[in-house]
Amino acid sequence: MSQTTALTATADAGIWRDDETLECCSVVPEAPNTATFSFVAPSGALFRYEPGQFLTLELPVPGGTVWRTYTISSSPSRPLSISVTVKAQADSIGTRWMLDHLQPGMKIKATGPAGIFTLPTREKKKYLFISAGSGVTPSLSMTTYLFDRGTGTDVILLNCARRPRDIICRQRLEHMASRVPGIKLCFIVEEDDPYQVWTGLRGQLNQLMIGLIAKDYLEREVYCCGPEPFMAAVREMLIALGYDMDNYHQESFQAPVKTEEQVEELDDLILDETAEAEVVFAASEVTATCTETDTLLSVARGAGIVIPSGCTFGVCGTCKIKKTSGQVHMVHNGGISEDDIEAGYILACCSNPIGTVELDV
Repeated sequence: MSQTTALTATADAGIWRDDETLECCSVVPEAPNTATFSFVAPSGALFRYEPGQFLTLELPVPGGTVWRTYTISSSPSRPLSISVTVKAQADSIGTRWMLDHLQPGMKIKATGPAGIFTLPTREKKKYLFISAGSGVTPSLSMTTYLFDRGTGTDVILLNCARRPRDIICRQRLEHMASRVPGIKLCFIVEEDDPYQVWTGLRGQLNQLMIGLIAKDYLEREVYCCGPEPFMAAVREMLIALGYDMDNYHQESFQAPVKTEEQVEELDDLILDETAEAEVVFAASEVTATCTETDTLLSVARGAGIVIPSGCTFGVCGTCKIKKTSGQVHMVHNGGISEDDIEAGYILACCSNPIGTVELDV
């Protein structure tokens, strides 16, 4: 068959519909217990979807069929095939079956694509993609789409992983970033790999890192994907940094949604600059009024109370004090341990009073 004939046959096949089975065409290992599975339509149909959408696969595991939803990691700008990048956890059933048994040539049923966690395909904005672990998959699809579009690309991709070897699709992302100056990457790991050099950032994502990695984060549209505790922490950081949360979008590992009506309303605490609060410095016998947006350190200074401080950004831990009663909102950057928090200690520089708060100062 000539190239022209092949292209005509593909065009005549139209767009893939989920009443047609998918045929696995490749399996590429990406990281421990992680692989990218690519599929084609046996009819030659093309795939149409939006960057960030998901597929639901019907998997014939022992004991009965299961249905598992995976974000599409390929880009609609490459419509001849469609891919999902999956990572098996300790209790995985469907994903474990895929890694152990799904091979090129095998066919499975799928439904979709669907989902509203998507990148507008015709808009040109500045983006910040934040992800943890396999939450990088929608970022991978979106970044590939922006790479292929090739004009006005301005994206910073920030991915957190346990170790360097756990970074999913690292080489593919580095390939795109090496060819398009408007794509910038940053990887953060918690631990080093033995006998391998890591020169990137270490630790857990915090406000300081966001500011260092994306200085203009206030001007960027943020897309976030990862475990719920990770996304909740990201939201807290952005709110504390004064980010406009109307420009924030997130997807969940557990519950990707198909329509706006299914989106759960986030109950994040947003401080009110008009709400009055009160801080009682018990040891000094001083009470000061303030607002929720004032930090305890600034209230203390205004009242003539000296609390030792250093970085004033929740890193050094110098301003650690004991809270004896009341509620505060604290977004720190690693300067206090969980044990200290459980014992009632807080950092004055990054804690805001909610109502009446009493301190042992």
